[in-house]
Amino acid sequence: MKNTFILFLGLFLASSLTVFAQSDDISPARKQAIDSLALEKVKDLSKYIAIIGSKETQFSEANRVMDRAEELFAPDAEMGVSSINTNEIAYYKVRRYFERLMALNYDRVNITWYDIQYISDLERQPDGRYVGVITIYQRFEGTSIETGMNYKDTTKKDITIYVEKKQTQIAGRTIEFWDVLLGDVRVTETSA
Repeated sequence: MKNTFILFLGLFLASSLTVFAQSDDISPARKQAIDSLALEKVKDLSKYIAIIGSKETQFSEANRVMDRAEELFAPDAEMGVSSINTNEIAYYKVRRYFERLMALNYDRVNITWYDIQYISDLERQPDGRYVGVITIYQRFEGTSIETGMNYKDTTKKDITIYVEKKQTQIAGRTIEFWDVLLGDVRVTETSA
C-alpha cells in the first residue's frame, strides 16, 4: 500500500511538472504573432541603419536613432562588417557599429535591406528562451564626390532572434508577455 502511494505521488508530480513546463510553450497563434514582431523589429533596424548611415541625417538625430536601434538588441550583441576588398569579417558591439557607420568617409551612403525572411524556425533552448534566425540581404552604396570613389556591395546576413517570456506591472498586476530581441548579425557572404 505504501509503495502504491509513493508510485502514485511520483506519477502525479511528474505529470504536474510536465503540464507546468508546457505552459511556457508557444501556441501556433502566439508563434505567428511573435514571428510578425520579429520581422517588424528587423524592418525597424533596416530603417534605423539607413537613417544613421545617411550623410543627410543631423548628428543629434542620428544619436537619437542609435539609442532606439540599440533597444532592439540583446546585451552584448555584435554586428558583422565585410567588404569585397578583403576576406576578413569584423564584428563590433552594436553601438560601435552604428558609430562607425555614421563616420564612414563618403559624401553619400545608401543602405537598403531586402528579401527578409526566416531561415530557421524558433527552437526552445534549455534556458526557456526560443531562438531563430532571420536572413536579410543588404545593398550598400557609398559615393565620394571629391575622390570619385564609388563602392557597392551586397551582403547576406543572418540575424539571431531571441524570444523570451518577460513580466511587467500594469495597475498593480503582474502581466507576462513574450518579447523579441535581436542578437548577433553574422555576415554569411559578400559580393559585388
